[in-house]
Amino acid sequence: MSRTTIRQWHGYVGLFIAPSVLFFALTGALQVFSLHEAHGNYRPLALVEKLSSVHKDQVFSLGHHHDSAPPEAAKNPDPGAPSPPAAEEDDDEPTLSTALLKWFFLLVAICLAFSTAFGIWMGLTQTRRKRLAWLLLTAGALIPLVLLVI
Repeated sequence: MSRTTIRQWHGYVGLFIAPSVLFFALTGALQVFSLHEAHGNYRPLALVEKLSSVHKDQVFSLGHHHDSAPPEAAKNPDPGAPSPPAAEEDDDEPTLSTALLKWFFLLVAICLAFSTAFGIWMGLTQTRRKRLAWLLLTAGALIPLVLLVI
């Protein structure tokens, strides 16, 4: 394959996956600081929680999607058995390295979103086949939406 052909295919594939890349970059940025989960007095917007659910579980709904029935031992505990220790909540502040890593990943997510947006612009303006470019971008946005609905 020639460089020109590879460059064209790169542009077409990039336009097709760009909507998903933007989605994952933006929803991932929210998840870095757990803005998709309720904690303390904070309650996320329902839309943020649902978009996070798409990011993590590929479903557009609220709540946990991995809930299962409790095991039999939990339903009918043995009265003579010692009770399990209470789970302690981890209210400790993250270490400095963890906080810095979160901020770095937030920066990466923002840069990925900007880079993808620039790539979309380049893909739509620097091609002779504008109709194909728009078709690929539209298909890349609509296919995941349709799959979520069906």
